[in-house]
Amino acid sequence: MSAHHNNDSIQHLYEGDQSKLYSGVLQHHTDINSTESKNQVSRIWKIFWILLAITVVEVIMGMFFSHSMPKGLVNFFFLGLTILKAGYIVAVFMHLGDEFKGFIVTVLIPLVLFVWFIIAFLADGGFWLHMNSESPARQHIEAEK
Repeated sequence: MSAHHNNDSIQHLYEGDQSKLYSGVLQHHTDINSTESKNQVSRIWKIFWILLAITVVEVIMGMFFSHSMPKGLVNFFFLGLTILKAGYIVAVFMHLGDEFKGFIVTVLIPLVLFVWFIIAFLADGGFWLHMNSESPARQHIEAEK
């Protein structure tokens, strides 16, 4: 650590050894029986049960119903449930739900654009693969072999 840090500042805890952040030095809830701590634990358990219910629905769907439904509908259903679970995890356990709306939008817009890029590049690649394999020049070369 550099000598220019003030001992009253907690900035030095963020530099170097990160284990100090989680060792209780910055513990905000000193009383685990406080209302605030109980509310936080209750919120975490609520999210746990929601995630468990979604997972059980996915497993039951996959085991019993996925064979009798159209594949596109099954994929859409699983994708939706996976996005729902990911949203809960990011909002609660990664604390994005506690942030300002502007910051959430700043994070989500590039994410949506990134997913769109992946879909667009896969579609474009599939188109060019199809065009290349169906072209008369390719068929002429294959016929000569």
